[in-house]
Amino acid sequence: MNIARALFLGSIVVAQSGCRPIGGSAHTETAFRGEGYRLVWADEFNREGKPDASNWRYEKGFVRNDEAQWYTEENAWCANGLLVIEGRKASLPNPLYEEGSQDWRKRRKSIDYTASSIHTNGKHAWQYGRFVMRGRIDIGPGLWPAWWTLGTSGRWPANGEIDIMEYYSGKLLANVACLGPDRKAEWYSNTFNTDSLGGAAWASRFHVWRMDWDSSAIELYVDDQLLNRVELDKLVNKDGSGVNPFRQPHYLLLNLAMGGQRGGPMNATRFPNRFEVDYVRVYQKP
Repeated sequence: MNIARALFLGSIVVAQSGCRPIGGSAHTETAFRGEGYRLVWADEFNREGKPDASNWRYEKGFVRNDEAQWYTEENAWCANGLLVIEGRKASLPNPLYEEGSQDWRKRRKSIDYTASSIHTNGKHAWQYGRFVMRGRIDIGPGLWPAWWTLGTSGRWPANGEIDIMEYYSGKLLANVACLGPDRKAEWYSNTFNTDSLGGAAWASRFHVWRMDWDSSAIELYVDDQLLNRVELDKLVNKDGSGVNPFRQPHYLLLNLAMGGQRGGPMNATRFPNRFEVDYVRVYQKP
């Protein structure tokens, strides 16, 4: 943890330009060939309208973590070579509302915010590889964008979670979680204050997040700077099953959450706001 922080904070982050990269599919195909990787899947978002239905599905409604937003398909679209996930203010009746309910999803009378969450579950999943995403996040108060994975087998957290990019409350995070001995998530996390990266100027540019995951370790990067490294041998579920949720395929999620258990207060949040994604690519070694 200290090594990763020293590497990250002791180096000048080479920020990616706000412009779209020069280079076509040939460069994409051969980007990491010298390291033995081959491109096995990518979405460049070079279309207009809805994300490619052969790649992505949607989460809908109030989903997790007491978050403020209602997930809907309408807040995700492709334009000008980007995937846009937009957070908006809303004033809609909650179709789940039940007076007196103790369920956070049902006790809210109204939907006050909307956003989108898309994922590849049931369409694409991978075990091991190099996963790359170029994106731009809004670090305004109350926002909680993320690019992450979940294992295809088991219930959370026993299926495993990897937060390749996660931001909330002024912090950039790189996390890995399995099942702990108390039946709750056991987190292996590194956290970086976004002010140390350059604050709003840093967030105004596109950056490249990357995961290198193989049978020995998970390594998480931004702009080629190591954020976190966790050995797979540490990540066996602590329930006596002997199951390691990171020796199975995982699927990808891209979402913009707000408020809830980690996002923080929404009183100063600006709307609309966006999480923009230039591309997502998956490389593997034969």
